[in-house]
Amino acid sequence: MKLVRLLANLGYGSRKQVAALFREGVVTDASGEVLYADDKVEHADVRFEGEPLDPPAGMLIMLNKPAGYTCSRKDVGRLVYELLPPRYGIRNPVLSTVGRLDRETSGLLLFTDDGPLLHRIISPKSSVAKVYEATLAEDLRGDEAATFAAGTLMLDGETDPLEPATLEVLGPRHIRLALTEGRYHQVRRMFAAIGNHVETLERVALGGLTLDGLASGEWRQLTAEDTARIFAGS
Repeated sequence: MKLVRLLANLGYGSRKQVAALFREGVVTDASGEVLYADDKVEHADVRFEGEPLDPPAGMLIMLNKPAGYTCSRKDVGRLVYELLPPRYGIRNPVLSTVGRLDRETSGLLLFTDDGPLLHRIISPKSSVAKVYEATLAEDLRGDEAATFAAGTLMLDGETDPLEPATLEVLGPRHIRLALTEGRYHQVRRMFAAIGNHVETLERVALGGLTLDGLASGEWRQLTAEDTARIFAGS
């Protein structure tokens, strides 16, 4: 792939804008030699303003999403894409969220431009556990774990019962819940169905992948080993 197309696909600008960057001499190889638009050079050997290029297509990113951000490109208010480098918003192929967290839910959110990987992660066939911690408005009664594990709980407006889910009690109003489904506002609706209310909600793990100390609002690119952890045990 010619460098002008590579940089345009990575979001450094339109082809016309990228061509201008080459004329300015800001695209070089690792030794500092100026590169030109028609050159064919390995991705890892290219530098933009002295820095390595953004990751190539096929990347997977983990963000510790703060509450108050929406998983959208077009909604009003604060959007999760604003927490990533601006170029990531115009990459080709498009960088998409892997599933969604509602605006007031924080925690582990993935992005990828790898369509097959995205669908593999969210597919029910993969049985990737989504693990949440929540604080509740009311004390637990004591029968919630059995209710969620039974596989018979119905959500309001739906006709199919939920798959069994695993509830761990962390305190009178503090729980950890592992799901293998991803229905709309599922955790909040599960507790509403048994007469309680979720006050705060955070996704803390996806399969075997955890936030590993990533601070709220921070992100990092995942390795192949990280990706394998998603499917560990599924």
